[in-house]
Amino acid sequence: MDKKIMGNGKIDVVLFDFGGVIAEEGFRNGLKVIAKANGLDENEFIQVAFDVNYSTGYILGKASEEVFWSELKEKTGVKGDNAALKAEFLSRFVLRGWMIDLVKKLKSENIIVGILSDQTDMIDRLNERLDFYRWFDHIFNSYYLGKGKRDITLFDDIVHTLKTKPDRMLFIDDDPGHVDRARQKGWKAIHYVDRESFVKDFEKIMPPFFLSQIKGLKDPKAGSM
Repeated sequence: MDKKIMGNGKIDVVLFDFGGVIAEEGFRNGLKVIAKANGLDENEFIQVAFDVNYSTGYILGKASEEVFWSELKEKTGVKGDNAALKAEFLSRFVLRGWMIDLVKKLKSENIIVGILSDQTDMIDRLNERLDFYRWFDHIFNSYYLGKGKRDITLFDDIVHTLKTKPDRMLFIDDDPGHVDRARQKGWKAIHYVDRESFVKDFEKIMPPFFLSQIKGLKDPKAGSM
């Protein structure tokens, strides 16, 4: 059993990344479509886009969306209307119904649930369409925090805000770097790769009750939500 994952079932707070965990990874998938339409290498374009998101300060709420697009177009030569390009992201964030069901079950057991995400204000637009904020006790978003998950001190800030011991926090993210930083700060953390491996990792941390619950959850697609 992975000692980095192992827990004793005593978890007070579970925080989920949004894109890639609660929902399909719309930003990355949208970037792939934009890259292909512009004849660019997908991996290189995605890396530039992520870096520009940080270097401009857009992801931390320190710059506008227009600044982000202007810088990205200048660095990559991408063409297109900003609104149309953004739509490539937004349309690909599809909620995973089984994950939302897990959030509801955790909350019904008096476990605090929240989102901890490096997102811009686009997540608010997504909530207007998908109405998922209502299932969470807290929404921690880099755009409003002014600090992202690349900054390890963010995990100290969250612990302070929630007044919970680090080893009673569980964080789920599809980025291994973010997961590693959470673990360095004493959190329990799961690197989300796919549903099957997630269930196995979740079993190592949470009581058997939750394992039986998530094994029975419905199909991950939630287009009706």
